[in-house]
Amino acid sequence: MAGHSKWAKVKHIKAVVDVRRGKIFSRLSREITIASKSGGGDPAMNPRLRTLLLKARDANMPADNVERAIKKGTGELSGAIYEELTYEGYGPGGVATVVKVTTDNKNRAAADMRSAFVRYGGNLAGAGAVSFLFRHAGQFLVSRDAASEDALIEVALEAGADDIISTAEGFEVRCEVQAFDRVALALEQKGIRTESAEIAYIPTSTVPVADVAVARALVRFHDVLEELEDVQQVFSNEEMDDAVSASAHA
Repeated sequence: MAGHSKWAKVKHIKAVVDVRRGKIFSRLSREITIASKSGGGDPAMNPRLRTLLLKARDANMPADNVERAIKKGTGELSGAIYEELTYEGYGPGGVATVVKVTTDNKNRAAADMRSAFVRYGGNLAGAGAVSFLFRHAGQFLVSRDAASEDALIEVALEAGADDIISTAEGFEVRCEVQAFDRVALALEQKGIRTESAEIAYIPTSTVPVADVAVARALVRFHDVLEELEDVQQVFSNEEMDDAVSASAHA
């Protein structure tokens, strides 16, 4: 696995979760509002909303925040009108980067993206410029103490998953975007807790990063993107060994 793998990123996020709790709640609120707007406010009839409510529970998001977000989506409360956008470009070291954004101001979001990419020697590109280097798919991370490999294979494959990868940290389950809700529900019903569950951009080819200076620039670049108000998720295709990754995060 890459030093800056999805598992490594999840661990990094958990380490700073308390510092960024307000940001996490803001992201979840926006996603819940959009899910409620498109699929209704009843989680029993809205698989995407049901998955987000599980995330909100795991993040200890207050129930009042969740309720307000749902009501904004269903129109019971007034609020900002959000759009989901995707930006693509190249970051430090020529690393392909895809950023998912939820915003109520497209001009602000575009300006913030352009500034972040330029600041770290990258460049923002047009739609499709780098996304062909990724697989757009559902991705679930399951730790080894949450389920046995045999049990996970049985549940996930029956629900529509098409790949289960075993790593030192645990298991990575992948599925087509259309199967995401079915797989999420199947894991939930079997009581299999996920460390991460999202529709992701998974690299199909990677850029090796051996230079610590470039690795540190990438870490700073990711941190700056993650701190932006409108950013929901950041995906990239760098690959570092453990030593370079440790130095970059030091």
